[in-house]
Amino acid sequence: MSITLNPYIVFDGNAEEAMNFYRDVFGGELTLSRYGDLPEAGFGEDEASKVMHAMLVTPDGLTLMGADQPAGMEFRPGNTSSISLSGDDEAKLRAFWEGLSDGGQVQEPLTKAPWGDTFGMCLDRFSIGWMVNIAG
Repeated sequence: MSITLNPYIVFDGNAEEAMNFYRDVFGGELTLSRYGDLPEAGFGEDEASKVMHAMLVTPDGLTLMGADQPAGMEFRPGNTSSISLSGDDEAKLRAFWEGLSDGGQVQEPLTKAPWGDTFGMCLDRFSIGWMVNIAG
């Protein structure tokens, strides 16, 4: 079982351009999924072409993730990154979630996501953004 810790950057509509730039800088394989790839999630047509999730995995073992800010959430520079924990050790990741969200603010409850994993977002008591994704 494994758990990874990596940065997750939020962009104001230019995630694809930024992630391609990082791929050019660091090398590696970039995968993108768009809000329109999950019509059952109910995102609007104006968001369909925006990046819902991007992941760059480099030959050196670095992982960088990113996305375009979805509608309904304010984009504020300085509030554009989160720390993402992901893996398949459900018990450990749920314990991390409980610890991180205790005394903080749950933005998205840890629950089954449209892509099949269990996912949640919170701000910890220090206003640091965290995402937890448990593989389905």
